Amino acid sequence: MHRRLTAGILTATLAVSVSATAQAATTLRLSHFWPGASAINQQIFEQWAKAVEAQSGGEIEIQNFPSQTLSQADETYDATVNGIADIGITAQGYTNGRFPLSQIVELPGVAESAPQGACVLQTLYDDGKIASEYDNSHVLFLFTTGPGYIHTKDTDVQKPSDLEGLRIRRPTAVAGEMLENMGAQPVGMPAPDIYTSLQRGVIDGLSFPWEGIKSFQLGEQLHYHTQVPFYTLIFVATMNQRAYDRLTPEQKQVIDDNSGMQWAEKAGAVFAAQDRAGKQQAEQAGDTIRVVDHPLDDPAWQTPLRDGIDDYLGALEARGLTQARDVYQAALDASHACAE
Repeated sequence: MHRRLTAGILTATLAVSVSATAQAATTLRLSHFWPGASAINQQIFEQWAKAVEAQSGGEIEIQNFPSQTLSQADETYDATVNGIADIGITAQGYTNGRFPLSQIVELPGVAESAPQGACVLQTLYDDGKIASEYDNSHVLFLFTTGPGYIHTKDTDVQKPSDLEGLRIRRPTAVAGEMLENMGAQPVGMPAPDIYTSLQRGVIDGLSFPWEGIKSFQLGEQLHYHTQVPFYTLIFVATMNQRAYDRLTPEQKQVIDDNSGMQWAEKAGAVFAAQDRAGKQQAEQAGDTIRVVDHPLDDPAWQTPLRDGIDDYLGALEARGLTQARDVYQAALDASHACAE
């Protein structure tokens, strides 16, 4: 009787143990600022999560927190480094001065599309040109928007002087300095705050790619669009290093298999499609769209833009980043390769 009871307890204990092991999954919390209903969230981040979960056989579970529900946009990188989020996706420009070499990719003329920009940024990371800027986290992949343009509520901007006195939301300090040199008053704020700021008259317009106009539903408040590609916004998808280190070798392989250029390219393709859709919305609304295809060669725009490039690189050199112009040249070289 005693042996049967002991055997029964042992069997039950083993059954519970096996069941618990079978049910256990490593849960990773993913934080970003795009709206949950946006194509960026659904077609990039949710698809990445599904790919990881499927390849891991359910051993890794991704909890997606869009719309700043886990961390604020400008705090997401630090939140990831500190373990508040296991995975964070954010714009490097939200932490001003922290990724100075990476932000060289944001300069005018480096990328003409989101796929090209993503390829350039990921190439610089893979080649070790900017990797040291991310030593405190485990980078998954990097990507960019398409070119950022100028969008306003009431002002038809045809030349830089038309920006004089306008309060323009800037995406980063790099773009903000160029806007200021053109006479605008740059205003910093995370992307999710733009809609209400336009409504309340806090800003007169913004610098954004077409994708952002669509993702954050800003089109109804903006009627003039100057398609002058003077910056590209860069992003990083990265993972808390301790969270990565805790994974089993097999789980790490799943993460590694879903990192790097393949996902940079997938993200770039989604952004490009959204750029096309965002512009189409403005066209259908009858908005005024001005197009400046080659601003670095345009008589009206080239001086402030070229000065902005030189000022930024010079500022990095003054900080002791003597490799700044070499990284800029590497970015231009990668740009040509990525366009092929």
